[in-house]
Order: sequence, then structure tokens, then C-alpha cells
Amino acid sequence: MKRIILTLLLFASSVAVEAQIYRWQDENNKTIISDRPPPNSVRKAKKIEAESPPASDAGKSMADREMDFRKRQKESKESAEKAEKETRLAAEKQENCDQARRALRLFESGERVLIHDSKGERMFMDDAQREQEIVRNRQYLQQNCN
Repeated sequence: MKRIILTLLLFASSVAVEAQIYRWQDENNKTIISDRPPPNSVRKAKKIEAESPPASDAGKSMADREMDFRKRQKESKESAEKAEKETRLAAEKQENCDQARRALRLFESGERVLIHDSKGERMFMDDAQREQEIVRNRQYLQQNCN
């Protein structure tokens, strides 16, 4: 009795493994996909190989798959956050470079520039201060902006 049951189980599993999928067009040019072979009147029938589950998931339990899924989700979220941070930093860097270029143009233009001293009083920038700011802005642009 055990041999008969074992034989039937082996036969059933081999039939499931050997299952084929067929694709053909009928007389109305309608595409039919089936696990049964097409009738003999069909000339162009194609066998489609059934895909087996990915080898990486074959021996894994549901809990392991869930952990892998959560790990991939976390990695995806972290990479998205990293990309957003890099984009934000690049935008800030671009804004700082633009601001330094505007300041450099202002100082090089020769216009009188108002500044506030340590007491909070307004005064015009003298030539030495202007030259210091020009040098400082050029250095910043050379080091941080291309």
C-alpha cells in the first residue's frame, strides 16, 4: 500500500514539473494560451517554458522572505534619503556660489558699499576693506565653485 501511494505521489509530482504551456492562434486570429496542446488543425503552436520560482527564494521560509523584503525597503528608503540630501547640498552650494559671484561683482564695480561697524553704526567700506573682500570672494569661488 505504501509503495502504491509513493508511486502515485512521484507520478503526480513529475506531471506537475513537466507541465507545459502552449500558445497558438485559432482560425479567428485570436491568441490562445493553455496548458493543453492545441488541436491538430493548428500549424504554429509554441511551447512556453513555465518559469520556476527564483532560486534565491526556493528554500526560504515566509519569515525569511519578509525579512528580505523589509531589508530591501529600508535600503531603498536610505538611498532615496541620501539622494535627497545630496541634491539639497548641491543646491545650497550653488546658491552660495551665486551669492559669492554677486558680491565679487559688487566689490569690483567700484560702487560705494555701506557696512555696519562693531557698534552698529553705518559707514562706507574703504578701499582696503574692499580689496580684502575681493580676495576673500575670489578664494571662496576658486575653492568651492567650478
